[in-house]
Amino acid sequence: MKAVIQRVTKASVTIEGEKVANIESGLLILLGIVNEDEHGDIVWLSNKIVNLRIFSDDNDVMNHSLKDTCGDVIVVSQFTLQASTKKGNRPSYIKAARPDVAIPLYEAFVKQIEQDLGKTVQTGQFGADMKVELLNDGPVTIIIDTKNKE
Repeated sequence: MKAVIQRVTKASVTIEGEKVANIESGLLILLGIVNEDEHGDIVWLSNKIVNLRIFSDDNDVMNHSLKDTCGDVIVVSQFTLQASTKKGNRPSYIKAARPDVAIPLYEAFVKQIEQDLGKTVQTGQFGADMKVELLNDGPVTIIIDTKNKE
């Protein structure tokens, strides 16, 4: 499971002209899932994300977590995070989990974030053509891969 975490001052997801998710200060999380991902990856990744100290304190030092700031979250599925670009110029997405595997894991991840954060998380729509807008704050962008835990 791979996540791109972006600290934002605002973010939204629009599908076919309709805004389906909209937040102010918080995180936009792009999530890519592979077949080998399992429940343990979900728990570890969610805990890591909600406790990352990437929000500024009163001294402008990144010392607060999402939990500390009560920030909002949007989670967007993005199979292209699992692209392989080793050969040629056309990315291969063979590592990305098919929907029958990815959807339950994606939904479980959203529920885990909600549980760890204690609030509702907004989402895009799995498999939809989404327009994602954000204002990256900092910019702060962090990539976490559960296959590189150690």
